[in-house]
Amino acid sequence: MRSIASRMSVMSGEGALSVYARAKELESHGRSIIHLELGEPDFHPGPLVVEAVAQALAEGKDRYCAVAGVPALREEIAAYLQRTRNISASAANIVIAPGCKAALFFAMMALLEPGDEVLYPDPGFPGYASISLGLGAVPVPFELSSRNHFQPDLSEVAAKITRRTRILLTNSPGNPTGTVYTDSVQRGLAELAVKHDLWVLSDEIYARIIYRDNYVSMLSYPGMRERTLIIDGFSKSFAMTGWRLGYTIAPPEVVPALALMAVNTYTCVNEFVQYAAIEALRDRDGTTPRMVAEFARRRERFVHDLNEVPGFRCEAPEGAFYAWVDIRATGTSAEDICRILLEDAGVAAIPGAAFGPSGKDFVRFSFASSVENLREAAARIMKVSGAWQGTPAVR
Repeated sequence: MRSIASRMSVMSGEGALSVYARAKELESHGRSIIHLELGEPDFHPGPLVVEAVAQALAEGKDRYCAVAGVPALREEIAAYLQRTRNISASAANIVIAPGCKAALFFAMMALLEPGDEVLYPDPGFPGYASISLGLGAVPVPFELSSRNHFQPDLSEVAAKITRRTRILLTNSPGNPTGTVYTDSVQRGLAELAVKHDLWVLSDEIYARIIYRDNYVSMLSYPGMRERTLIIDGFSKSFAMTGWRLGYTIAPPEVVPALALMAVNTYTCVNEFVQYAAIEALRDRDGTTPRMVAEFARRRERFVHDLNEVPGFRCEAPEGAFYAWVDIRATGTSAEDICRILLEDAGVAAIPGAAFGPSGKDFVRFSFASSVENLREAAARIMKVSGAWQGTPAVR
């Protein structure tokens, strides 16, 4: 009897995409839906980036290219990291991938043996646990709790390290909480990694979208250079979601393994997009800072409006573009809240359990949408809030 490989039964999808599918179904029947479920900026790359991709195509840059990525792009990424994060990285240690998910998957595939344990944040990006399970590893969550302002608890992380622990996964700024790890927390995580000789996967996809201070990478701490892999890309900071372009910065001994997996899967990332990415990194027209400034404006207004909703409590995120709302005071489950919001109010949001068990009392909204949409969403949410106040909803 033919069957699907057993590894597929332990992997999972993403709650955001299932909510999106239902929202699109409602739209197809004429419903007005405000999409606050997907982590996709409502911006587009700047004109210079669009011109660069057109020029690259006109010049015939649509061929096979270097497996690890176009050398000029890898050099530009190294310069970009020095300029924006004050970290030194060699172009030789950078491998381009078709998106951050692919970069994450291949990094974990290169490092994990069956039975190895992966410490990861909960709530967190669903792929962390799913990929671990698919590779035969054991995902071990550490909680990001509201009691601790969603910062990792170093004592909990330390207590969960065993002889089987192989990878410590960090995500700052974080999805879904918007948390930026403090210096003391990151330094403590680095010390634990050194003490127990762990690999560190630092998911830094939201590193440019930050609302306080300067960003500090895990690679900045003592002992991290030889054990840290940074996962980053162009989807969030440069609004290039559909361009599917990510990269890994890895220690020298890991790079050949990542290149070998590229050879055996995607061969190389399309050449013309890589040349456009060089222009995006240079950002000569200041597209990224303007986008982040607009996110900051939306954050202030939307968080205020959400906190006006009966039973909602939301801390302002320090990074990324998500509002992580505690709904315990509503007396209603997050799943029911999201069902009411979508079916009755036409507002698509994600129940927090989609990001792990620790998120069960929360709802995630993306504020990567226009101010007008966010204001209308808040008004709609307020109108249906009677459903969890024991009074009829206003329609």
